Amino acid sequence: MLFLLLHLAGVSLALLQPPAFEAYATALHQSPWLLPAEGLLSAALLGHLGLTAWKLVANRQAGNRSALVSRRADRWGAWAARSLPLSAAILLLFLAVHLVQLRWPRPLAGLELARLLEVLAQPWWALLYGAAGLAAGLHLLHGAEAAHRSLGLLNPGNSRAIRTAGRAVALLLGSGFLLVALLLNGRAVGWLA
Repeated sequence: MLFLLLHLAGVSLALLQPPAFEAYATALHQSPWLLPAEGLLSAALLGHLGLTAWKLVANRQAGNRSALVSRRADRWGAWAARSLPLSAAILLLFLAVHLVQLRWPRPLAGLELARLLEVLAQPWWALLYGAAGLAAGLHLLHGAEAAHRSLGLLNPGNSRAIRTAGRAVALLLGSGFLLVALLLNGRAVGWLA
């Protein structure tokens, strides 16, 4: 979540201060710590996917074939949990596309925003970027609470605070990435100056 918060803050500069965004992107991509950080993020992603697959297989082997039914009056939480396969698929597709479009190869220094606008001028890519924002929000809506539950940190005394904080972060990140994609698409196609 920290990576997503930092990434949203950095990408928001493209809307608010384009020269600052270019300076930020250039400095970031020339940083000696970027490659190790990307390695850690890749390991975290692979670990998350691996543990999810392991849990799914273990549940199936244990005979758990039931549909998800929430025992609490929490429609949003249940909906976010049921949508996990779809949100995960959207996020994985987005990540692959995003890295190919904007990381491998990386745009030349000073041309990061131009490349981003070029990508978001295409309706299908703008739709994917927006859908990824929504998918991230849903994924985090479920994940913030589920992570605390899995670690044994969720209890009746703190569940409301954890749920509220998790939802606030999910809303901030999901709507933030959706809004940035929408507004940059508007700038790219000319309906937003």
